[in-house]
Amino acid sequence: MERFGFILSASVLHDDERLNRLIADYTEALEQLGGERWPDGQCNRPAPLLIFVVTGGTEQKILRLWERRQAAVPHEPVFLLAHPGHNSLPAALEVLARLRQDGARGRIFILNGPDDSQGLQHIAAAIHDLAVYHALRQERLGLIGAPSDWLVASSPAPDIVRERWGPEVLPIPLDEVYRAMRAIPPEATTPLLDSLISGADEVREPSRAALQDGVRVYLALKQVVKTHALSALTLRCFDLVLRLKTTGCLALAQLNDEGLIAGCEGDLVSAVGMLWAARLLDSRPWMANPARLDEVRNTLWLAHCTVPRRLTQSYRLRSHFESGLGVGVQGTLPTGSVTLLRIGGKEMEQLWLAEGEILRTGDAADLCRTQVEIRLSAGHITELLYAPLGNHLVLIAGHHAQQLAAWWEMMVSRATTDARS
Repeated sequence: MERFGFILSASVLHDDERLNRLIADYTEALEQLGGERWPDGQCNRPAPLLIFVVTGGTEQKILRLWERRQAAVPHEPVFLLAHPGHNSLPAALEVLARLRQDGARGRIFILNGPDDSQGLQHIAAAIHDLAVYHALRQERLGLIGAPSDWLVASSPAPDIVRERWGPEVLPIPLDEVYRAMRAIPPEATTPLLDSLISGADEVREPSRAALQDGVRVYLALKQVVKTHALSALTLRCFDLVLRLKTTGCLALAQLNDEGLIAGCEGDLVSAVGMLWAARLLDSRPWMANPARLDEVRNTLWLAHCTVPRRLTQSYRLRSHFESGLGVGVQGTLPTGSVTLLRIGGKEMEQLWLAEGEILRTGDAADLCRTQVEIRLSAGHITELLYAPLGNHLVLIAGHHAQQLAAWWEMMVSRATTDARS
């Protein structure tokens, strides 16, 4: 149950006794959803807020309230609650129309009585969306090393990430990882290493020393996460190949398995997409390359050398595909429904969504280790060829495009944005 605040807006013509009789049952219903009544002076609290338009004649009061709210929580959408009596709905319509004229986003919820179960369900879903909006603004996303040189469309400035999507980006030098790795004794790698080997269907190329180095990267990243209080990270992982002859693939897979979002190649855009999907859908995402497309069949292959093992039915420990060094994870993903997403644009203001089905897992020698073929059922592959938003896509199990699009439209979209799904 999400916690939220609600503030009452009532005409001065209603004294406290009359007001309490009017809203008592509604207040109880909102409290059962996780709500807490806030006085006007607490409108700047960093938690989801619902404004209960109890009566008409409150439009100016709500405008003043919302001005104070926006100073504390910029760009947050306004959620108004109306009920059938006392000119509540007319007042809500008028004030939302004005706020939209001023550039705000928001909507009105109607409760046709305190026992309106459908209306309460809509409010609960909206409060969850607002809770995710606030949660993203509390995230600390570590950019460990600069974005990889080839990410020419996927390297937004940290202030753009913060302004548009919420997470604070903390640039962290790779040297912190290197120092942490040097301090890790070989015996510290044994517990996870033994578990990885025993759970694998096969250990093909990597030696035990290579596997130890892969686990050492994981333990070093865990130390960096603790030092900087990170809730997510993205790693310039190819520098590990060039400097240490090891890879981050195993480490990133393990971090994602543990619930800490960990992206590859210093790709901030994909890390934000993974973080958003994880928080909104309570799902583990997978970041991968579109490797092959078939416009006639409306299919594509996704491939990457890392994947959370919790998403797989089985896995093999392989070398990293491009370099032949270190450790890559070759996972077998179950068939079934999936959603693909990609954030893009110069200011991360665009979104591409598609839904489909995993048809099969591959084992091609010329692709990254984990490979899945997907047929789209909503969206078309051709869109990626004419107007791509970048390389990596984020995959989530299940069909969620409608929920993702609705959240984005309300929480992120501005007048100049472009959503395609």
